[in-house]
Amino acid sequence: MKNVVWIFIQFLALNTNAQISVKGNIIDHLTKKGIAGASVSLSDQKQEVTANTQGAFELSNIKSGQYLLEISAIGYQSQLTSILLYQDTFITIELSLAHKELSEIIITGVSRSTELKKNPIIAKTISRAEWQQTTATNIIDALKNVPGINQISTGSAISKPIIRGLGYNRVISLMNGLRQEGQQWGDEHGIEIDENAVDRIEIIKGPGSLMYGSDGIAGVVHFISPNAPSMGKIKTQFNSNYQSNNQLLAYSISNAGNINGYYWMGQMSQKIAGNFETPVDGKVLNSGYAQWNGQLALGIHKKWGHSELRFSTFNASINMPEGLRDRFGRFIFTDISGTTKTATENDLNGYHSGIPRQEIHHTRISSNSLFLLPKGTLHLDLGFQKNLRNEYGNSMNPNEVALAFDLNSFLFSSRYNFNKKNGWEISMGTSGMIQTNQNKGSEFIIPQYTMYDMGAFGYFQKSLNAQWTIAGGIRGDIRKIESDALRLDSLGFPTESLDSSTSLKFGALSKAFYGISGSIGVTYQIDPSSTLKLNISRGFRAPNISELRSNGRHEGTFRYELGNTSLTPEISHQIDLAFYHNSDHITFECTPFVNFISNYIYSNKWTDSMGQPIIIDTADAVPTYQFTQGNATLFGGELYLDIHPHPFDWLHIAQSFSYVRAIQSNASDSTKNLPFIPAPKYRVELKMEIQSSLQWLKSSYLKIALDHYFGQNDFYSANHTETYTPAYTLLSSSIGTQIKALGQKEFITISVNIENMANVAYQNHLSRLKYAPENPATGQMGIYNPGRNISLKMTVQF
Repeated sequence: MKNVVWIFIQFLALNTNAQISVKGNIIDHLTKKGIAGASVSLSDQKQEVTANTQGAFELSNIKSGQYLLEISAIGYQSQLTSILLYQDTFITIELSLAHKELSEIIITGVSRSTELKKNPIIAKTISRAEWQQTTATNIIDALKNVPGINQISTGSAISKPIIRGLGYNRVISLMNGLRQEGQQWGDEHGIEIDENAVDRIEIIKGPGSLMYGSDGIAGVVHFISPNAPSMGKIKTQFNSNYQSNNQLLAYSISNAGNINGYYWMGQMSQKIAGNFETPVDGKVLNSGYAQWNGQLALGIHKKWGHSELRFSTFNASINMPEGLRDRFGRFIFTDISGTTKTATENDLNGYHSGIPRQEIHHTRISSNSLFLLPKGTLHLDLGFQKNLRNEYGNSMNPNEVALAFDLNSFLFSSRYNFNKKNGWEISMGTSGMIQTNQNKGSEFIIPQYTMYDMGAFGYFQKSLNAQWTIAGGIRGDIRKIESDALRLDSLGFPTESLDSSTSLKFGALSKAFYGISGSIGVTYQIDPSSTLKLNISRGFRAPNISELRSNGRHEGTFRYELGNTSLTPEISHQIDLAFYHNSDHITFECTPFVNFISNYIYSNKWTDSMGQPIIIDTADAVPTYQFTQGNATLFGGELYLDIHPHPFDWLHIAQSFSYVRAIQSNASDSTKNLPFIPAPKYRVELKMEIQSSLQWLKSSYLKIALDHYFGQNDFYSANHTETYTPAYTLLSSSIGTQIKALGQKEFITISVNIENMANVAYQNHLSRLKYAPENPATGQMGIYNPGRNISLKMTVQF
């Protein structure tokens, strides 16, 4: 009889169109009192409500079916509850104090929102509150404390994510489910996303995602905007940030509201920074930058689902330091008259716009929709992005545009999730992109091109029982790149002539690449606190336009680069093993991996028979590099241990270690190590969190951390492409508090963060400024990383 009733309930849940509601109470596990302000959300539906002062809540206009509820409150452990809804329901949820780490929901790389511990992919989520407790200067810098995540940087303004030793076009960056497209192939091209527009970041390590196609063999970094406020709520928030090292001044103001299911979110921000300072170099000439950004979202949430239209604009002017100095080690530059001058105090201080520099304007329009259908849900995402990038390099004519890229990307993604049935969760979908890039400057380093990208996938997840879950899928992709030939006359202007006075800059190109991606994995729930995962995946990456056809030097870089049209796609086969333990007083993670990459693409320096660099552009006098391929193996992993001992539940002692080794097959000693591989890193962090009983004070924290970067002995030494990077240790600290006022539990949040407290002189192995010209006074190559930096952050909520 029980089985008959259960089948009937399942039938109702999967086939009725009735709209139901969920009411309930959120209470403290010990006191049984309501938790005011607790949040209850349905992640897939982007529907969220806030409990009242008694802890009561209501979610209405819900289609019957299986849902994953996330319940959270400040100071409490988040709870994930899977619930089958077929009629109006009342539930009571008890939350315990947050002695252990928060449970995590992921939506990246899986068919629908799911609990992290039940899916075999190796993923990590980072909240806004976490990176607010650092001195991060951009959205990628905010990820620097995540084990296995690094960044290639060019000063404090430009950062590119590195996942387990792989970066550039091997990492897919997403914003609200759609790819972020902004010339990711470039060394000095960052990610054009405003950190003030992001509420949460999800990271997939390895090619475990089937949703997004070519390029993700290293992983995925997904930036997710805040959910709309609860029904009837209007929120205004002001953020400010000051940093001492480069005198950064930043602010952001936002307003969001939800009236009868119609919601809006508006935000604007501005940032300006001067030259950063190092213990060795002092103020680094021409390293400042400025940003001004904004976004507006309009949405509707009704019985049929929800739809959102979002517009954003990212604008930046970024100076690019060259590191040229006189014999006394002082920075020099060329003024508008062509005279070489030594930088004065006035040149080094303040907020100046110099040469060379970039000016970037990234416009993004996107729509995200979810339709609730009788037998499933349909997700439809559409987007358009325009990335305008101008680079200025002539100090005698500062307004002359040397390089100008006009990149236009049309993106789409659709996914149908079948209703969960007999434990099966099945999804099918397609995604793609049409992209064009035009050259509008006086110099040309890549050709104009058109790219067509298309892929389709199927994905499943099945809970075999309370302990075993299996998940996987397959995807097929095709990418086609086309570009016309470009000839230049004797003055460097494009021409159609074929006489002896013209030269061929780029030959015509038409290439098509095909690839199959897939993954299969299992999770085993050893006990309620421990999980074991195994995932095997295959990834595919087509060569980008720079690797195929580049011919020139970017301003601010230290190499002349040539493409190679004979390149073939990279194929990755990765094995991930993971063990997670999350109990009341111990959190432990062990995530080893091995990644076999066929046809790995890298840049190799040209040298003559005497081992000297070949210079093909005597005007720039920089070494020449050309892309080539080989087979590579990367292996390593991450360890994480967080102890919060009883009865000192307010104390966290966290340690992490990350390591990656990357070698080429059948290579010589000098070429066996892949370039730009991060050094091993050990981090230990002591954090105290105290909930206050004072009427005006909510909570406070104090954090002290030590980061030790081991020396990087395994570097690509052929032709002096890379050099050894010695070990160094950095100390940091952070203190913050939340002040209650005007009926707001988090009216003001203030934090003071100090990075590199001991003002250590160091060079990160992934800093591109490490290979700037030699300082004649010291004989030291390159520019050092920033010294001590004090950041003061404040958030005011209304």
